[in-house]
Amino acid sequence: MPVFCPIASGSNGNCVYAGSGDTHILFDAGMSGKRVQSGLRLINVDPEKINAIFITHEHRDHISGAGILSRRYNIPLYATKKTWAAMDRETVLGPVARHNKKTVYYDNAYTVGEIVVKPFEISHDAAEPAGYSFFSGDYKVSIATDMGRATDNVKKQLYDSDVLLLESNHDLDMLKNGSYPWPLKKRILSDTGHLSNVGCGVLITEIMSKRLKYVYLGHLSDENNRPYIAMDTVTGILEANNIFPGKDLQLFLADRGQISEYLELADG
Repeated sequence: MPVFCPIASGSNGNCVYAGSGDTHILFDAGMSGKRVQSGLRLINVDPEKINAIFITHEHRDHISGAGILSRRYNIPLYATKKTWAAMDRETVLGPVARHNKKTVYYDNAYTVGEIVVKPFEISHDAAEPAGYSFFSGDYKVSIATDMGRATDNVKKQLYDSDVLLLESNHDLDMLKNGSYPWPLKKRILSDTGHLSNVGCGVLITEIMSKRLKYVYLGHLSDENNRPYIAMDTVTGILEANNIFPGKDLQLFLADRGQISEYLELADG
Protein backbone atom coordinates (compact mmCIF):
# COMPACT_ATOMS: atom_id res chain seq x y z
CA MET A 1 0.00 0.00 0.00
CA PRO A 2 1.35 3.47 -0.86
CA VAL A 3 2.51 5.92 1.78
CA PHE A 4 3.13 9.66 1.52
CA CYS A 5 4.82 12.12 3.82
CA PRO A 6 6.22 15.63 3.30
CA ILE A 7 9.53 15.84 5.16
CA ALA A 8 9.76 19.62 4.75
CA SER A 9 7.99 22.18 2.58
CA GLY A 10 9.09 25.80 2.36
CA SER A 11 11.76 28.22 1.22
CA ASN A 12 14.24 26.67 3.69
CA GLY A 13 14.01 23.31 2.01
CA ASN A 14 11.64 20.91 0.27
CA CYS A 15 11.55 17.14 0.37
CA VAL A 16 8.66 14.70 0.01
CA TYR A 17 8.72 10.95 0.59
CA ALA A 18 6.59 8.43 -1.27
CA GLY A 19 6.74 4.69 -0.90
CA SER A 20 5.01 1.51 -1.95
CA GLY A 21 6.15 -1.92 -0.85
CA ASP A 22 9.92 -2.08 -1.35
CA THR A 23 9.99 1.09 -3.46
CA HIS A 24 11.06 4.37 -1.85
CA ILE A 25 11.39 7.66 -3.70
CA LEU A 26 11.85 11.35 -2.91
CA PHE A 27 10.56 14.41 -4.67
CA ASP A 28 13.25 17.04 -4.21
CA ALA A 29 15.97 17.11 -1.55
CA GLY A 30 16.43 20.80 -0.90
CA MET A 31 18.11 20.72 2.47
CA SER A 32 21.20 19.10 3.92
CA GLY A 33 21.69 15.39 3.40
CA LYS A 34 21.77 15.04 7.18
CA ARG A 35 18.33 16.65 7.56
CA VAL A 36 16.85 14.45 4.84
CA GLN A 37 18.34 11.35 6.46
CA SER A 38 17.00 12.36 9.87
CA GLY A 39 13.52 12.95 8.46
CA LEU A 40 13.50 9.58 6.74
CA ARG A 41 14.58 7.77 9.87
CA LEU A 42 11.77 9.44 11.82
CA ILE A 43 9.32 7.66 9.54
CA ASN A 44 11.33 4.43 9.68
CA VAL A 45 12.75 4.64 6.17
CA ASP A 46 16.40 3.68 5.66
CA PRO A 47 18.06 6.34 3.45
CA GLU A 48 20.07 3.57 1.79
CA LYS A 49 16.81 2.16 0.41
CA ILE A 50 15.84 5.28 -1.57
CA ASN A 51 15.49 4.21 -5.21
CA ALA A 52 15.21 7.62 -6.91
CA ILE A 53 14.95 11.37 -6.38
CA PHE A 54 12.73 13.35 -8.75
CA ILE A 55 13.65 17.03 -8.98
CA THR A 56 10.97 19.67 -9.63
CA HIS A 57 13.38 22.48 -10.57
CA GLU A 58 16.88 23.81 -9.96
CA HIS A 59 16.33 26.31 -7.13
CA ARG A 60 18.53 25.70 -4.09
CA ASP A 61 15.65 24.91 -1.73
CA HIS A 62 14.82 21.92 -3.93
CA ILE A 63 18.24 20.46 -4.73
CA SER A 64 20.80 21.38 -2.06
CA GLY A 65 20.96 17.85 -0.61
CA ALA A 66 20.24 15.86 -3.77
CA GLY A 67 23.82 15.56 -5.00
CA ILE A 68 25.10 14.54 -1.58
CA LEU A 69 22.48 11.82 -1.26
CA SER A 70 23.10 10.59 -4.80
CA ARG A 71 26.83 10.25 -4.16
CA ARG A 72 26.40 8.72 -0.72
CA TYR A 73 23.80 6.12 -1.63
CA ASN A 74 24.19 5.80 -5.42
CA ILE A 75 20.70 7.23 -6.03
CA PRO A 76 19.53 8.19 -9.54
CA LEU A 77 18.35 11.78 -9.93
CA TYR A 78 15.52 12.50 -12.38
CA ALA A 79 14.95 15.97 -13.85
CA THR A 80 13.91 17.62 -17.10
CA LYS A 81 16.54 18.35 -19.75
CA LYS A 82 16.70 22.11 -19.14
CA THR A 83 16.68 21.59 -15.37
CA TRP A 84 19.75 19.40 -15.75
CA ALA A 85 21.42 22.09 -17.84
CA ALA A 86 20.64 24.69 -15.18
CA MET A 87 21.89 22.45 -12.37
CA ASP A 88 25.07 21.65 -14.27
CA ARG A 89 25.84 25.37 -14.56
CA GLU A 90 25.71 25.80 -10.79
CA THR A 91 27.80 24.31 -7.99
CA VAL A 92 24.95 23.44 -5.61
CA LEU A 93 24.43 19.88 -6.79
CA GLY A 94 28.08 18.92 -7.11
CA PRO A 95 29.25 16.03 -9.27
CA VAL A 96 26.72 13.33 -10.10
CA ALA A 97 27.70 10.01 -11.63
CA ARG A 98 26.72 9.78 -15.28
CA HIS A 99 24.62 6.66 -14.69
CA ASN A 100 22.63 8.52 -12.03
CA LYS A 101 21.67 11.46 -14.28
CA LYS A 102 18.25 10.60 -15.65
CA THR A 103 16.27 12.90 -17.94
CA VAL A 104 12.48 13.07 -17.85
CA TYR A 105 10.03 14.62 -20.28
CA TYR A 106 6.62 16.09 -19.59
CA ASP A 107 3.71 13.64 -19.80
CA ASN A 108 5.92 10.55 -20.11
CA ALA A 109 5.67 7.80 -17.50
CA TYR A 110 8.69 6.49 -15.56
CA THR A 111 8.54 3.26 -13.61
CA VAL A 112 10.59 2.88 -10.43
CA GLY A 113 9.81 -0.43 -8.76
CA GLU A 114 6.15 -0.40 -7.75
CA ILE A 115 5.64 3.31 -8.50
CA VAL A 116 4.95 5.02 -11.82
CA VAL A 117 5.87 8.72 -11.96
CA LYS A 118 4.57 11.23 -14.50
CA PRO A 119 6.01 14.78 -14.73
CA PHE A 120 3.92 17.66 -16.03
CA GLU A 121 4.58 21.29 -16.91
CA ILE A 122 4.05 24.01 -14.31
CA SER A 123 4.44 27.79 -14.42
CA HIS A 124 7.44 29.01 -12.39
CA ASP A 125 10.54 31.12 -12.95
CA ALA A 126 12.86 28.20 -13.49
CA ALA A 127 14.39 26.56 -16.56
CA GLU A 128 11.88 23.74 -17.11
CA PRO A 129 9.98 23.14 -13.86
CA ALA A 130 7.82 20.09 -13.27
CA GLY A 131 5.03 18.96 -11.05
CA TYR A 132 4.65 15.23 -10.53
CA SER A 133 1.91 12.67 -10.22
CA PHE A 134 2.72 9.20 -9.07
CA PHE A 135 0.66 6.06 -9.29
CA SER A 136 0.68 2.97 -7.11
CA GLY A 137 -2.03 0.36 -7.38
CA ASP A 138 -5.31 2.22 -7.71
CA TYR A 139 -3.96 5.42 -6.15
CA LYS A 140 -2.84 8.69 -7.69
CA VAL A 141 -0.91 11.28 -5.69
CA SER A 142 0.10 14.66 -7.14
CA ILE A 143 2.57 17.36 -6.12
CA ALA A 144 2.35 20.91 -7.46
CA THR A 145 4.18 23.63 -5.59
CA ASP A 146 6.24 26.61 -6.83
CA MET A 147 3.79 27.72 -9.48
CA GLY A 148 2.46 31.18 -10.17
CA ARG A 149 -0.80 30.01 -11.62
CA ALA A 150 -2.69 26.81 -12.21
CA THR A 151 -2.95 26.39 -15.98
CA ASP A 152 -5.61 24.26 -17.64
CA ASN A 153 -2.96 21.59 -18.11
CA VAL A 154 -2.10 21.61 -14.39
CA LYS A 155 -5.79 21.22 -13.52
CA LYS A 156 -6.04 18.32 -15.96
CA GLN A 157 -2.99 16.63 -14.46
CA LEU A 158 -4.19 17.08 -10.87
CA TYR A 159 -7.74 15.93 -11.48
CA ASP A 160 -8.76 12.53 -10.07
CA SER A 161 -5.90 12.49 -7.57
CA ASP A 162 -6.53 10.81 -4.23
CA VAL A 163 -3.92 12.99 -2.50
CA LEU A 164 -2.58 16.44 -3.36
CA LEU A 165 0.30 18.55 -2.10
CA LEU A 166 -0.49 22.06 -3.32
CA GLU A 167 1.22 25.38 -2.87
CA SER A 168 -0.45 27.81 -0.46
CA ASN A 169 2.46 30.21 -0.33
CA HIS A 170 1.23 33.58 0.85
CA ASP A 171 -1.57 35.70 2.17
CA LEU A 172 -2.14 38.46 -0.38
CA ASP A 173 -2.52 41.26 2.17
CA MET A 174 0.54 40.17 4.16
CA LEU A 175 2.64 40.06 1.01
CA LYS A 176 1.43 43.39 -0.40
CA ASN A 177 1.84 45.19 2.95
CA GLY A 178 4.99 43.37 4.05
CA SER A 179 8.67 44.26 4.03
CA TYR A 180 9.70 42.59 0.77
CA PRO A 181 11.01 45.00 -1.90
CA TRP A 182 8.57 45.62 -4.74
CA PRO A 183 10.53 43.62 -7.39
CA LEU A 184 10.34 40.53 -5.16
CA LYS A 185 6.65 41.08 -4.44
CA LYS A 186 6.05 41.44 -8.17
CA ARG A 187 7.89 38.20 -8.84
CA ILE A 188 5.90 36.26 -6.24
CA LEU A 189 2.60 37.64 -7.53
CA SER A 190 3.42 36.93 -11.18
CA ASP A 191 2.24 33.99 -13.27
CA THR A 192 5.68 32.42 -12.75
CA GLY A 193 5.83 33.10 -9.02
CA HIS A 194 3.94 31.42 -6.20
CA LEU A 195 0.31 30.47 -5.60
CA SER A 196 -1.49 32.35 -2.82
CA ASN A 197 -3.81 30.91 -0.19
CA VAL A 198 -6.75 32.16 -2.25
CA GLY A 199 -5.30 30.66 -5.42
CA CYS A 200 -4.85 27.33 -3.66
CA GLY A 201 -8.41 27.29 -2.35
CA VAL A 202 -9.88 28.17 -5.72
CA LEU A 203 -7.76 25.49 -7.43
CA ILE A 204 -9.08 22.80 -5.09
CA THR A 205 -12.67 23.76 -5.94
CA GLU A 206 -11.84 23.53 -9.65
CA ILE A 207 -10.35 20.04 -9.47
CA MET A 208 -12.51 18.53 -6.74
CA SER A 209 -13.60 14.99 -7.53
CA LYS A 210 -15.08 12.03 -5.71
CA ARG A 211 -11.59 10.58 -5.43
CA LEU A 212 -9.91 13.51 -3.71
CA LYS A 213 -9.68 12.79 0.02
CA TYR A 214 -6.47 14.41 1.29
CA VAL A 215 -4.91 17.80 0.56
CA TYR A 216 -1.68 19.17 2.04
CA LEU A 217 -1.15 22.93 1.97
CA GLY A 218 2.54 23.39 1.22
CA HIS A 219 5.39 25.83 0.69
CA LEU A 220 3.98 28.38 3.16
CA SER A 221 5.99 31.58 3.36
CA ASP A 222 7.52 32.31 6.75
CA GLU A 223 7.33 36.05 6.12
CA ASN A 224 4.01 36.40 4.29
CA ASN A 225 1.80 33.67 5.68
CA ARG A 226 0.76 31.88 8.85
CA PRO A 227 -0.46 28.29 9.09
CA TYR A 228 -3.80 29.30 10.62
CA ILE A 229 -4.34 31.96 7.94
CA ALA A 230 -3.66 29.47 5.14
CA MET A 231 -5.98 26.91 6.71
CA ASP A 232 -8.74 29.41 7.42
CA THR A 233 -8.57 30.97 3.95
CA VAL A 234 -8.66 27.68 2.09
CA THR A 235 -11.35 26.27 4.36
CA GLY A 236 -13.53 29.34 3.81
CA ILE A 237 -13.26 29.06 0.03
CA LEU A 238 -14.05 25.37 0.10
CA GLU A 239 -17.06 25.78 2.37
CA ALA A 240 -18.39 28.60 0.16
CA ASN A 241 -18.35 26.01 -2.63
CA ASN A 242 -20.06 23.30 -0.56
CA ILE A 243 -16.87 21.35 0.07
CA PHE A 244 -16.48 20.65 3.76
CA PRO A 245 -13.06 19.78 5.25
CA GLY A 246 -13.43 16.98 7.75
CA LYS A 247 -16.31 15.53 5.77
CA ASP A 248 -15.57 15.70 2.05
CA LEU A 249 -11.78 15.74 2.41
CA GLN A 250 -9.02 16.15 4.97
CA LEU A 251 -6.81 19.24 4.98
CA PHE A 252 -3.26 19.02 6.34
CA LEU A 253 -0.49 21.58 6.66
CA ALA A 254 2.90 20.62 5.24
CA ASP A 255 5.35 21.90 7.84
CA ARG A 256 8.24 24.11 6.77
CA GLY A 257 10.88 22.42 8.90
CA GLN A 258 9.80 18.98 9.99
CA ILE A 259 7.85 15.94 8.90
CA SER A 260 4.13 16.33 8.39
CA GLU A 261 1.16 13.96 8.45
CA TYR A 262 2.27 10.44 7.53
CA LEU A 263 -0.43 9.11 5.22
CA GLU A 264 -0.89 5.41 4.62
CA LEU A 265 -3.39 4.62 1.90
CA ALA A 266 -5.21 1.40 2.61
CA ASP A 267 -5.67 -1.22 -0.10
CA GLY A 268 -9.04 -1.08 -1.77
